[in-house]
Amino acid sequence: MEFDSKVAVVTGATSGIGLATARKFITQGAHVAAIGRNQDALQDIQTDGIHTYAADLTSEVETEGVASRILKDLGHVDILINAAGIIATGSIENTSLSDYDAMMGINVRSLLHMTQLCLPSILERTGNIVNVSSVTGLRAFPNVLAYCVSKAAVDQLTRCTALELAPRGVRVNAVNPGVVRTNLHRRSGMDDDTYDAFAERSRQTHPIGRIGEPEEVADLILYLASSKARWITGVTWSIDGGRADTCAR
Repeated sequence: MEFDSKVAVVTGATSGIGLATARKFITQGAHVAAIGRNQDALQDIQTDGIHTYAADLTSEVETEGVASRILKDLGHVDILINAAGIIATGSIENTSLSDYDAMMGINVRSLLHMTQLCLPSILERTGNIVNVSSVTGLRAFPNVLAYCVSKAAVDQLTRCTALELAPRGVRVNAVNPGVVRTNLHRRSGMDDDTYDAFAERSRQTHPIGRIGEPEEVADLILYLASSKARWITGVTWSIDGGRADTCAR
């Protein structure tokens, strides 16, 4: 069991990629600390043997509190998976500063803060970190300006942190998914019909001919967190059915 008795902290763990990742870590013997804002959703996943923690990671006080509770309950942190994130539409003309700040707050600032809080234990355990970025961190897309900027920041934060921590044996990587079948876009305001049309359109924009599944991204996250990836750090790894290789059409 690759992760037997190791402690993996997963943010954004109540749905989508975060939830799929938490469940896969459990199957590999890890102790999982799952962080999310939705109390009902956290209650639902406790049956999977996952330790759950409710927190709004845009709040410094709540983030510090949840990190402290995890260390008290589980003793240490070996692996941090920063999967919490939001998306919203908006262009350079109509993105408000408050919307921009909200996007950067959860997608970048909370990631930085959570990393800082878990880092002393990760350094002590020679663990590693995997950030969930996006194809939008690598390529520009219209009408999701703040989201693109936030994910580009995640990529650069990943590379800078990787360089800083490499001499101390800690690896930091990111995964950059294309469109994945999660609730991310629905939470941005899409109704079911709009989402279905978006998913159908995405079949055409992803060369492999379909959108991704959360479990596929989780598999890559577990690989990067494993000893099989022990010589990999600072990568922003596309997992997008070829989306990042396409041109606008």
